[in-house]
Amino acid sequence: MKNRVNYKANQTPTMKVLTDSQCLEIVLAAEEVLFRTGMEFHDPQALEILKKHGCLVDGIRVRIPPFLVERALRSCQKHVVLCNSRTGKPAMFLENNNSYFGSGSGTPFFREPYTGERIRSTNKSIGWATKVLDAMPNIDFCMSLGLVQDVPLLVSDRWEFEQQLLNTSKPIVNVVTDEWGQADCLAMAEAVAGGPEELRKHPFITLYLEPVSPGIVGTESCQKVITGAEKGIPTIFTPCIMAGATAPATIAGVLVQGIAESLSGLVLSQCAGEGAAYIMGGVYTILDMGSTIFSYGAPEKDLMLACLTDIGHYLRLPIFGTNGCTDSSMVDEQAGVEAALSITMTSLSGPNLNHDIGYCEYGTTSNLDLVVVCNEVVGMARRLTSGIPVNQKTLCLDEIENVPPKGRFKNIWEAEWDDDQDYIPKDIHANFESDLISRAAFDLWNSNGGKTLTERANERVRDIIENYEADQLSKDVKAKIRSIVENAEGKIPKA
Repeated sequence: MKNRVNYKANQTPTMKVLTDSQCLEIVLAAEEVLFRTGMEFHDPQALEILKKHGCLVDGIRVRIPPFLVERALRSCQKHVVLCNSRTGKPAMFLENNNSYFGSGSGTPFFREPYTGERIRSTNKSIGWATKVLDAMPNIDFCMSLGLVQDVPLLVSDRWEFEQQLLNTSKPIVNVVTDEWGQADCLAMAEAVAGGPEELRKHPFITLYLEPVSPGIVGTESCQKVITGAEKGIPTIFTPCIMAGATAPATIAGVLVQGIAESLSGLVLSQCAGEGAAYIMGGVYTILDMGSTIFSYGAPEKDLMLACLTDIGHYLRLPIFGTNGCTDSSMVDEQAGVEAALSITMTSLSGPNLNHDIGYCEYGTTSNLDLVVVCNEVVGMARRLTSGIPVNQKTLCLDEIENVPPKGRFKNIWEAEWDDDQDYIPKDIHANFESDLISRAAFDLWNSNGGKTLTERANERVRDIIENYEADQLSKDVKAKIRSIVENAEGKIPKA
C-alpha cells in the first residue's frame, strides 16, 4: 500500500455548534456588556483590586474595559492538571477536548439505596456516595453528592469534605459555605497533600463558586476567586442561568450574559494573581414555564452547553460542563434518556470537567443507582468518541486474504503480534466492557432473575457500600482532619 501524502482526517468524532466567527461575535458582545452595563461586586477587597487595575468602580458597580478582558485571557493558565490525593500523580489534564466526568453537589435529598425512600441527605449518605463514585471506573472526580443535614448547617461543608477525603483518592471539586469554611477545607486539603506548597504543586481540589445571575458576584464568591489566585488552587466560576428569567430568552442572548459573567470572574482572578488557574463554567438552561423549575433535562441545556464549550475552546480556557442529570424524580425511562443524551453531547463537544452525574429531580435529589447507570453511559460515550485508527495494520488485508470463505477470524486481542510495538493495549476510554449491561437472550436473562438495569445498578450500589474500601489516609492525617471538623463550630461568628 502506498504511503499517504498530505492526508488529514478526524481520528475521533467531534461536534461543533458555533463557528469561530460566531464565537468571536459573542465574546465581543460580552465585552461590550462588561464595559457598558458592568457587574456588581459585593466585596470591598475585590472592588479595591479591580479599581487598582483599571476598572471603573462606582459603588459596587464595576465596568470592566475590554483591554483588561484581553489581558486576562492572555495571562491565565491555559490548562489545569488535577492530581490523585494519595499519590500526588496527575489524574486529569483539563485542556483541549479532554472530557472527565463526575457528580454534582449539594442535593438536599437522597434516594436511600436499601429502602428506596427519599430522605434528607446525611453525613453517612455522603460517605456512601463518595465510595460509589470512587469505585466507578468511568467517574473521574467527585463533588459532595448531597448536603449534610444531621450536623449544624453552617459547618456542614467541613463534614462533607471529610467524607470525601476519607472515601476517595480522586480529585475533588470543593464547595463551601463561606470564608471560614474555605479556610478549614483548605487546611484539611493541605494536611492530605503534605502542606500548602505540596497542594499548590499537586492540586487535587478545585474551588467552586457561582455568581448570581444576572450580573452579581457575591461576597463569598469574590473571596473564593481571590483565595484561589493567592493559594494557587484552580477556581471554577459557574453562572447558572435560566433563559427567559435571569438571561434573555434567546440562546445567543444567554451566551452573551453567561460569557460576560464568566469573563468578569476571569478578570478578578488575573488581577488578584496573574497566571492563576481559572476554569470557565456554566449551567445554562431554560425556565420551564409549566413547572417553574430550572430544568436539568431540557435539550436546550445540552445545546447551550455545547455552545459554551465551543466558546471555551475558542478562548483556550478549560471548561466546566454539566451532564448525567435528569428532571425525573426516579431512575426511570425519562432519566435514562435525559442522562444519556447529555453525556453523549458532552463527550462529542468536549468540555473538560463535567459534573452533575447522579442528579435527579432537577438537582434536588441524589440517586446512586443513576451514578452507576451513568458510569456505563460514559463508557459507551467514550467508545463512540474514541474513533477508529485506519492504517495498514488495522485494515487487515493479509488477515482477510488468509481466511477462506466461511472461515473464522481471530479476535484482535487473541491475535499473535510480531512484537511489543504492534500490540495495542486496551484503553478504558476506548474499549467499552461491562458486566452490568445485559445482552443475554430472554431465557438466560430470565433465569438470572429477569432484573432491569436499574435493579442491577442498585445491587452494585449496595455491594460497594458494604464491601468497597478506598485507598486509606494515614492515622495522623485522619486525626488532623477530624480536629479541624470538630473545632469548626467555634469559628462561626456570633450574631
